[in-house]
Parts: sequence; C-alpha cells; structure tokens
Amino acid sequence: MTSKLKVDTIEEVTSANGVTVDGVNIKDSKLVTADSVVTANITDDAVTLAKMAPGTDGNIISYDASGNPVAVATGNSGQVLTSAGAGAPPTFADAFTGLALQSVQTSNFTASASKIYPVNTTSGVLNVTLPSSPSAGDRVGVVDYAGTFDSNALQIFPNGSKIEGVVASKKLDTEREGVVLQYVDSTQGWLPVSGINEGTQALEPVTYSADFLIVAGGGSGANFNFVGGGGAGGYRTSTQTVSSGTTITVTVGDGAGPGGNGQPGQRGGDSSIAGSGLTTITSTGGGGGGGNPGQTGGSGGGGGPYSPGTSVGGAGNTPSTSPSQGNPGGQGFLPPGAAGGGGGASNAGGQGSAPAGGGQGGQGTASSITGSSVTRGGGGGGGSYVVVSGEGGAGGGGDSGPRPASNGQANTGGGGGGAPYAYGQEGSGGSGIVIISVPDANYSGNVTGSPTVTTGVSGKTVMQFTGSGSYVA
Repeated sequence: MTSKLKVDTIEEVTSANGVTVDGVNIKDSKLVTADSVVTANITDDAVTLAKMAPGTDGNIISYDASGNPVAVATGNSGQVLTSAGAGAPPTFADAFTGLALQSVQTSNFTASASKIYPVNTTSGVLNVTLPSSPSAGDRVGVVDYAGTFDSNALQIFPNGSKIEGVVASKKLDTEREGVVLQYVDSTQGWLPVSGINEGTQALEPVTYSADFLIVAGGGSGANFNFVGGGGAGGYRTSTQTVSSGTTITVTVGDGAGPGGNGQPGQRGGDSSIAGSGLTTITSTGGGGGGGNPGQTGGSGGGGGPYSPGTSVGGAGNTPSTSPSQGNPGGQGFLPPGAAGGGGGASNAGGQGSAPAGGGQGGQGTASSITGSSVTRGGGGGGGSYVVVSGEGGAGGGGDSGPRPASNGQANTGGGGGGAPYAYGQEGSGGSGIVIISVPDANYSGNVTGSPTVTTGVSGKTVMQFTGSGSYVA
C-alpha cells in the first residue's frame, strides 16, 4: 500500500538537533556546512576505499610542501621508493645492487660506471681515467689488489669532470687502499662515498714534475745623444714538483716603449710564475739603453756616448738570481760617438768603438722546451753617429740601424735597437713569454689567458703564454 502527501509549500525548518528540512534537501549541520563535509564528525573508518576517487594503477598518495595531497608517479619494475627530504614527495629510483667485479687491471685503463676494479701496480704507477659524461649517481670502485699502492700509486684522472669540486687528478698511495667514487653533480663532480685503509684522506693530490721558462719584456733603445741598445728581458728556467689542483698564476711582461725625446730607453715588464707550494720565479724586465750608465735590469742597457769619455753599460742580473738571469750592457765612447749594445741572456752587450761602430747586442739563449730549439733574450744593438750601427743579438734583439732602429722581437724578450739623432727612431723592446711543460697524462686542460697548447711533445704538453693567465695543475 502506497500513501502520498501533497502540499503546496514546505517552509525551511531546523530542528534542535541541527537537521534542516527545506523544499529540496534534508541537511545535517553536524555533517555538512556550506556544502562542505565536517570531517570531525565523520566516524572513524566510515570512508572505505570504494568511496575514493579513482587514480592511476601503481601511484602512491603523498603530500607536497604545502600539505596538499599529490600522486607519486609509478616507477619502473625493480625501482625503490626514495625520500627526497622534507618538503618534497618521494620518488622512485633504481636500487643500488652493488658494483660488478672486473678482472685485475695491470695497465692504464678507463673505468665504466657500476664496476669495481682490482688494480695491480706491482710493475709501476698506473692511471685510471673516470667515465666521460657521467650521470648523477654513477659509481666506480678501485682497490689495491697486490698491496702495492704505497710503492706505486694509482692515479685517478677526472676526464674533464671535477673530483671533490676541482678538475684535478688524485691518487691512492696507501697499501691495500680502496675507494668507491660517486658522481654527484657538475659542482662537486666525483666524491668518495666509501673507502678502506685510506688513512686521514681517501684521495691524495697527484704530484708531478713541471718545467718552466720565464722570459721578461725587453728594454727599449735610446735616441738622440744616448743611443744605447736596450737590454734583453731576464731569462730564467725552473723545474718544480706541482700538486694537482694547484693554480699556477702566470704574468707576462710587456716590451718597453720609447723613453721620450732625448731620453734613455725604458725598462721592460717583469714576467713570473707563482702558486701555492711553488717557488715563485720572477724574471726582471730588460734595462733601457743609456745614457751613462745604461739602465739595470734582467740584462742591462748599453751605455750611450752622452758626454766625453766612457759611458758604462747597465748592470745585468739585477736583482741577482742563481743561475744568472742576464748580463750587463756594453760600454759606449765619445769620441767616436758609438754606444754599447744591450746585454743578452748568454753574454754581455758589445762595446762601441771607432772601427766597429755601435756595440752588438748580447746573444740570447736557446731552449728546446717547445720541442724545437728557439733562441730568446737577445740584446738590442747600440747606435753610432759616425760609423756602422750595432746589430741585435741572436734571440730577438733589434738592430740599431739603418734608421729607424728595429724593435725587439715579440715573445722573445729582445731589446730594442738604439737610434741616433731622431726621437721615435729607436726600437721598442720585445714582449716576454712564459712556457710551462707537463706530462701529457697529467695535463688538466684547465687554463686561462688563451695560451698556445701543444700535446705530444716527447710525452709532454706545452703551454706557451704570450699574455697573463693561469694553469690549474
């Protein structure tokens, strides 16, 4: 039996217990307020999974930094859920299942990610090159197979990436040492995440021998009454042990310009190398042509016939170094009005004289650091009023005449030639150069200042700096 009730209007009425009846709905204010569920009044366990909105198979519900629910995307088969830390939902990532053991290495090798290599250095030092273009999370392991890392180290080359924040090689040099490296990011690169028998530091800097040639800028020749040849820039060599990661700062001296109308020449700029743990080597700029006396410098400027009698050449090897960085300029005489040549890296500048004219510039010194013999550090020729002007010394020294005098050769530190009579006819000094030679295997590639870099020079990489810059060992 069915009963029906028909009314014209139902007025909204709210009972004492909060139930509201209107013409459309029956509402309980304890459960619903302004069309929102009052969660505090829902009985525990009353909402079942069947009442939840559908989602993607395999997704997990988490919360973001604002506390809002988010779905964690489904990972791949075999992956594990990994925490991303507070304020971020977790993510799926590959599970670390260990490094695959490789055969014993007895020669230099390039490592691959997810592998561990026993290394036998019984026969000598070995090198391992880390993978190129690594991805975050890549791991590589190495271990001392024969207990010989203390006598023959294993050197680790970064292959363009960083190790512990620096593009520099490292080494393992403790008996039975081993380490696992993990690539983190481009800022820090490879970091040691575990090790055995590593002592106080898992990765030691690699040390190796580097050769240096440091030539300063040459002095300029004099004009008018002075006309002495400019001295060559100081010429020094050095062989030192450098540590990987050390920044070697390179300064290259300019050649000197003219000294002014009726004035002696000017001194060239100093060249140097410096770095933590290194002995700083400075070559002094060549002295300007005189004048009486010629100017002091790496090599001294030639004396000019400014007044009757003898004009003394400038002292070389100033300040004093051992071995000597240069030689004195030659003497000038009036009469006959012939100036001394500038000193060179190998010997003193020639004296001016009546029969010979202006003194010849001192000879430079040859070096094969670049793979072929090149002579640098020649003194400038001395000028003469009455007879033949002096020639520049071998190694970039400028000739005195015929006017205008020649400039010292660029990147040799050669002294400029002296020129009688006219301002602006004297030669400027040649610019200096700094050359660094390191074993090919240890060259980091980390340079500034745009040096010319040549590899494979009898197993060495040669960097020729013609301007200031740096090299990270």
